[in-house]
Amino acid sequence: MANPDPRDPRARRRRRRRFLALLLFLLLLIPSIGTSVLTFALFTDQETVAADFTTGTIILDAVKIDALVLTTTALMPGDTITDDVVVENDGTAQLRWAMTTASTNADSKALRDALTLTVKTIDATTPLVPCDNFDGTTVLAATVLGASTAAIGDPSPGDQGADRVLNAGANETLCFRVTLPSGTGNAYQGATTTTTFTFDAEQTSSNP
Repeated sequence: MANPDPRDPRARRRRRRRFLALLLFLLLLIPSIGTSVLTFALFTDQETVAADFTTGTIILDAVKIDALVLTTTALMPGDTITDDVVVENDGTAQLRWAMTTASTNADSKALRDALTLTVKTIDATTPLVPCDNFDGTTVLAATVLGASTAAIGDPSPGDQGADRVLNAGANETLCFRVTLPSGTGNAYQGATTTTTFTFDAEQTSSNP
């Protein structure tokens, strides 16, 4: 079969179409070639950092609070009983605390309605003997115990104004005094009540 005449217009058109097809194919390859080149030519870096998260603790020292002893027998009108209590924050975060009371009336003589509770800070005169003088700053003025009347602050969440604040590791000594007023009548002879003192603490952080 004879070779086509290169001067043949049809042959020239076929060659032109093949050339254009090849050129188009090469043009289509260029973006992928460029992408490959860019992908393998990128400078990269990556850094990581780890973070440890640990929750804090809110802990009142139970041993020190348990050392508050106000139990007595044979109280007479006008008598008082005083003891100190150390409220200590053994946790890792600042706390605020409140104290509430609950008094029984099992014999129906209502001694709880005669007894009063007064709370003061450590003595100003002789702080090394915490409550002998009972002349610190008043935290709770003389208040009838009642069923649950005497309290310091409020255990409800949030700052109630009278709540007391302790930083982590800090403590404070308070003086508790229970008094049977001198005017207490004969009907209270042989009466008994049990008062439970409850100390509640909560975080101050994110708890306005």
